[in-house]
Amino acid sequence: MFPFFSYFNFFFFFLALFLWRPCFTVTARIIPESVTVITTSQKHNATWHNFSSFLHAERGSHVSGMAELKKYFHRFGYLTQPNTTSNSNFTDKFDSNFESAVLLYQKQLGLPLTGKLDSETISTIESPRCGVSDTATRRIHTSRHFAYFNGKPRWLRGSPMTLSYAFSPYDMIDTLSLSDIRTVFERSFKRWASVIPVSFRETEKYQSADIRIGFYFGDHGDGEPFDGVLGVLAHAFSPQNGRFHLDAAENWAVDFDHDDSRIAVDLESVVTHEIGHVLGLGHSSIKEAVMYPNISPRKKKVDLKIDDVEGVQSLYGSNPNFSLSALLQSENSYNLAVRLETGFSKWIFSLAVTLFILFLST
Repeated sequence: MFPFFSYFNFFFFFLALFLWRPCFTVTARIIPESVTVITTSQKHNATWHNFSSFLHAERGSHVSGMAELKKYFHRFGYLTQPNTTSNSNFTDKFDSNFESAVLLYQKQLGLPLTGKLDSETISTIESPRCGVSDTATRRIHTSRHFAYFNGKPRWLRGSPMTLSYAFSPYDMIDTLSLSDIRTVFERSFKRWASVIPVSFRETEKYQSADIRIGFYFGDHGDGEPFDGVLGVLAHAFSPQNGRFHLDAAENWAVDFDHDDSRIAVDLESVVTHEIGHVLGLGHSSIKEAVMYPNISPRKKKVDLKIDDVEGVQSLYGSNPNFSLSALLQSENSYNLAVRLETGFSKWIFSLAVTLFILFLST
């Protein structure tokens, strides 16, 4: 029989083995976007308060400050404004109307349909996001998760279609070089062009460009003011408007290895998402999709998923050089690797616990 302290040595050996991750996952795989809670200290944002005090609230609850949360749901299209003629305003009561709004929000963002402010819902609400309203778009195919703007607008140009884009000569940022910004946009446009028969070219003629790009602070005249660091990151308008606006207050990054700020936002991920709007796509309920509305600081998500590709191809057709089956195979390989890694980890943990119990009972 082993000395008693050896039981714990043996247990911690297996616990360490459980925490270690095997190295048989797919090379250069993309980690799915995980939604994390952004606390007040991380956000530095006076517009979006820390909503964690509403955790576990449900119909019938009355929590001080819930009216502010209702304003969030109103901003993104889930809750109508109270009747202003009677001087009414949002209240702090979790009523049936707000429950319906929460359910709709959970459905739109692929969350569990609890109708309550559970931890996953609060985490998603507090994470930075695109400023385009989730309900400004609609899904036509019930079996798909991508969406379009109402009326299904698209760019109407001759074939082959080429869209021009230009950067504002006045509304840019000095925290990144123009060369780095241009490189990010070029890569992002090429990513979409690789799946549809549409090409993009940069022009210096800003006023006549199809897509007009700029960085702006606060209220910049389009009816959709930015709110400072994090919160709303950017917004773009549906075809054939072409306006593409990013919040100049953000800590935009192109390389996290050279930017250790915990509120840094990956420019390329946001740009790739907003191009989807410029082309006519709405928000997806698939968390891994580029067109999912939320993204956490220091996260990178730039590769188009099947849901993104099927959505944009339904508007413009397929690039003849693109193979959807190759993308499907790649996603299936990744999903298999994740399942294998998760299953192996659970097996190791179960084995460690079983052996520990056996030794204690000896």
